[in-house]
Amino acid sequence: MFTGIVEELGEVTAVEQLAEASRFRLRGPLVTDGAKHGDSIAVNGVCLTVVETADGEFTADVMQETLNRSSLGALRPGSRVNLERPMALGGRLGGHLVQGHVDGTGEILSRTPSEHWELVKVSLPGNLARYVVEKGSITVDGVSLTVVQAAADHFTISLIPTTLALTTLGTKQPGEPVNLEVDVLAKYVERLLAAGVDPLAATAAAAEEDTP
Repeated sequence: MFTGIVEELGEVTAVEQLAEASRFRLRGPLVTDGAKHGDSIAVNGVCLTVVETADGEFTADVMQETLNRSSLGALRPGSRVNLERPMALGGRLGGHLVQGHVDGTGEILSRTPSEHWELVKVSLPGNLARYVVEKGSITVDGVSLTVVQAAADHFTISLIPTTLALTTLGTKQPGEPVNLEVDVLAKYVERLLAAGVDPLAATAAAAEEDTP
């Protein structure tokens, strides 16, 4: 589980094409410090498994399904990427609960700079629109952000100087793809309602069962 607070702006150093997969080598001295085989690192919001580490770099295999459903297939040597390690149990939840499971991709539609922030419009796949609400949370390329405006086919986000400077969102231009992950809580609530379950009643019942 991640929080959408990017720890490091890394770089793709090599891409090896495999049978229905790709192997990426990425540079990220901070996130690889102490990392070992089998650990997870989010790359542009996609949870990947570390294969090996050496000299501040790590390799990860990306299967074809992930390449098809995310923007990772467009990465090339030299591409900058947002990197985040999983949240430690008991750590601060600085953003929101992020699984690292991309729901779809959007496209940067426009950027409108102002004195202290930049308003960015992003296209939104129709099957995800119902999960995106004004002032709700959404993950864009692994960055936890608050939705400013939500429409049927797009949403807007405001990026502060820190986000512009320390993530890939500071340089992505109109026409470039971004990975999107909606708030998983919205999907659970939808599932419960579809099954005829009252989420509040279910939560209250569970709390009563846990009470000694």
